[in-house]
Amino acid sequence: MQDGPGAPRAGTVQFGYPDWVDELDWSASYPSDRERMALAIHVAFKNVERGTGGPFGSAIFQAETGRLVSVGMNLVVRNHNSTLHGEMVAFQMAQSALGTHTLGGEGQDVHELFTSCEPCAMCLGATLWSGVRRLVCAASGEDARALGFDEGPVFEESYAYLRDRGVLVEREVMRAEGQAVLARYRDLGGLIYNG
Repeated sequence: MQDGPGAPRAGTVQFGYPDWVDELDWSASYPSDRERMALAIHVAFKNVERGTGGPFGSAIFQAETGRLVSVGMNLVVRNHNSTLHGEMVAFQMAQSALGTHTLGGEGQDVHELFTSCEPCAMCLGATLWSGVRRLVCAASGEDARALGFDEGPVFEESYAYLRDRGVLVEREVMRAEGQAVLARYRDLGGLIYNG
C-alpha cells in the first residue's frame, strides 16, 4: 500500500444504530407474527421518516418467547457501505448481542427474521448462514424492483433452497403495509442507489 495523504489504508469498519432506535420498546414481548412484522415495518418506516436510510427494516426475535434480539435498517448510504442492508444489520447486531456466530446452533434458542421486504440476493444468502430457522417477509421483491431497486438473482429456487435446509419461509405477510413504506420513500424522493 502507498503512504501519504489520500492513500488507502487498513482500518476498522464500525457502524451503529441511529439514535431513534432507543425509542423502541426493547423490553416488550412480541408474541404474534403480526406484532413481529409490525415492528420490522415500523423500523423501515422510522428509517425513512428520520432520513437515516433506505426503506427496509428487519427484526430478529427469539421464536418461543417473542423476545426482541435485534433490529436492522438499511444504512448503506449513511455509512458508505453497500453491505449494510436491513437484514445484514439485524444479523450482525443479534450475533454481537448474543456473543455467537450463529442464531441457530446446537443447544441454542431458535431465532426468526421478520423483514419489511423480501431479501435481496446477498441477504437471502446471509439468511441461510445466519442460522435463523424462519424468514417472514412483507413486501415482495417485485415491489422493491418497481421502485427501482435491483434485488439481484433471487428466484423461487432460492426460497426452495432455504426450505430444503430447514428454514421456514413465509412471504407477503402484511404486504400492503410493507408496500406503504416503499411508497413513502418514493414520495420523499429517496435515493435509489443501485437502480
